[in-house]
Amino acid sequence: MLIHPNFDPVVFSLGPLAVRWYGLMYLLAFASFWRLGTRRISAGLAPVTREQLDDLLFGGIVGVILGGRLGYVLFYKPGYYLSHPLEIFAIWQGGMSFHGGFLGVLAAMAFVAYRQRVNWWDLMDFVAPLVPIGLAAGRLGNFINGELWGRVTDVSWGMVFRGAGPLPRHPSQLYQMALEGFALFALLWWFSSRPRPRGQVSGLFLIGYGVARFAGEFTREPDAFLGLLAFGLSMGQWLSLPMIAAGIWLFMRKQLR
Repeated sequence: MLIHPNFDPVVFSLGPLAVRWYGLMYLLAFASFWRLGTRRISAGLAPVTREQLDDLLFGGIVGVILGGRLGYVLFYKPGYYLSHPLEIFAIWQGGMSFHGGFLGVLAAMAFVAYRQRVNWWDLMDFVAPLVPIGLAAGRLGNFINGELWGRVTDVSWGMVFRGAGPLPRHPSQLYQMALEGFALFALLWWFSSRPRPRGQVSGLFLIGYGVARFAGEFTREPDAFLGLLAFGLSMGQWLSLPMIAAGIWLFMRKQLR
C-alpha cells in the first residue's frame, strides 16, 4: 500500500498571486501543442503556416476553457448551477469537463478554419495528434492535487488519498495519463506521419480517446454527486460512447469534403 504524497497544490505565491500546479499543467499542455505543431509544420505535414498556428493555439485555449467549464455545468451539475448562476464563472473553484472542452475546441477550430480558409477536416486531422500530451499533463495535475482518485482496490500499488478515507485506491489519474495521454499520442503521431484519407486521423483520435476513457473509468471513483448511471456506467463512459461511434464512422468513411 502506498500513501499519496499530498503535494501542496500551490507551487509558489507572489503576494496575493498563487501559482498552482494545475494551472502549470494547462500551460504545459498549450506549450506542447505549439511545439509539436511547429514540428509538423517544419516537416511539411500541416495545412497551416507557422503564423496560423498561433491562431489555432489561441482558439484552442478559448475553446478548452469555455467549453470545458460549460460542459461541466451542463453535463454534471445543471441543477446546482441553475440555482447558483454566478458560480458558473468561478473556474478557480474547479470543475472542468473534457467532453465539454472537446466540443469547445471543435467550435473554435471551425471558426479558425473559416477565418483562415482551411478545410476543417484537414485542420482537425492536424490538431488531433497534438492534443494527447496535454491530456496527460491534465491527468498529472489531477494526481498532484490528489483529486479524481480511483476506486477501492487490494492491488499492491493501491494508494491512500487524503480525503478519500483510509482504504487504498487505484491511482486512476496515472492510468488515464498513460492511456489517454502517452499511449494515444504514440498511436496518433505514428499514424499521422504519412498521408491518410481525410478524417481518419480525427476518427482514430475519437476511437482511441473514447476507448481509453471508457476503460479507465472502471478504476475511477464515480463523482459522488452522480454515482453510477444506467447499466452501471459513469457519466464519463456514457459521454465516451458517442465519441467511439463517431470515430468508427469517420475512420471507415473514405470521402469527406
